Amino acid sequence: MAMKDFKRAARVILVGAPGVGKGTQAERLMKRFPQLSSVSSGDLLRNAVRNKTPLGLEAQSHMKSGSLVPDDMILRLILSELKSKSWIPPQSSVSDTSPALPSSSPTASFILDGFPRTSHQASKLDALIPINLVVSLITPVNIIIGRIADRWVHAPSGRVYNTSFNKPRVEGKDDVTGEPLTKREDDGEDTWRARLKKFEETSEPLLEHYERKGVLWKVEGNSSDEISPKLFGEFERRFC
Repeated sequence: MAMKDFKRAARVILVGAPGVGKGTQAERLMKRFPQLSSVSSGDLLRNAVRNKTPLGLEAQSHMKSGSLVPDDMILRLILSELKSKSWIPPQSSVSDTSPALPSSSPTASFILDGFPRTSHQASKLDALIPINLVVSLITPVNIIIGRIADRWVHAPSGRVYNTSFNKPRVEGKDDVTGEPLTKREDDGEDTWRARLKKFEETSEPLLEHYERKGVLWKVEGNSSDEISPKLFGEFERRFC
C-alpha cells in the first residue's frame, strides 16, 4: 500500500456502530498516512491509573465506587496528551473559554478514539480543540449481525476469527495453539440488536452536532474492504 503525506493537520473522529470496523479502518488509515496517530481515551485512562498519576488516582476513585469517570476528567487526559506532543499550546486548559489554536503541522494529525460518544461531550470537546473531520461509517445492520454470527474467538489470547472472511486453518481450532475456539457470551443476536439500537439513539444527536459544524462526512459499504478506498480518497482530497 502506497503511503501518502499530509499537507495540513487532520483532527479526526470515526463514528460507527459496534462491529462496523472502526478499529480496522483506523489501522489502515495510519498505515496509509504515517503522520496520523491514534489518541485513545480508554488507553490514556488505563495508563494514568496504572502509573498512579494524580488524574489516574482521581479516576480510579470514581471507578472503584462504580460511577462513570466524569467527562471533564477524560477531557483533561486528552488535553494533557495533546500538550505533551506540542500539538496545542502548553497553557491550554479545560476552563478556557475558546478553543486552543492547534498546530497546523501535518505531524499533529490524530484520530480520537472513544470520545466523544454524545453531543454533550462533543460540545465540551469543541471548547478545547477544533475537530476538522468526523467520519460516519455505515454498514447495514443485517450485515453486522451476520458478521457477528460468524465470529469465533480464542479467549486466552484474544485472537478473533470469522468463518466468512478470516477462517482458522482447522475448523474450530486456534491457528497458534490448536485450542478450541468459542463464542463470546455477548455475541448473541438479541444482545447485538439492543447494542445497535442504543448506538443509533446516542449517535444521531452526535452526528447532527457535527453536521451543523460542517465537518461530517458519511461513507457506506458492506465490508471494510469496500469502505477503505473511499476513506483513503476523502483523506487525500482533504489533507494531501
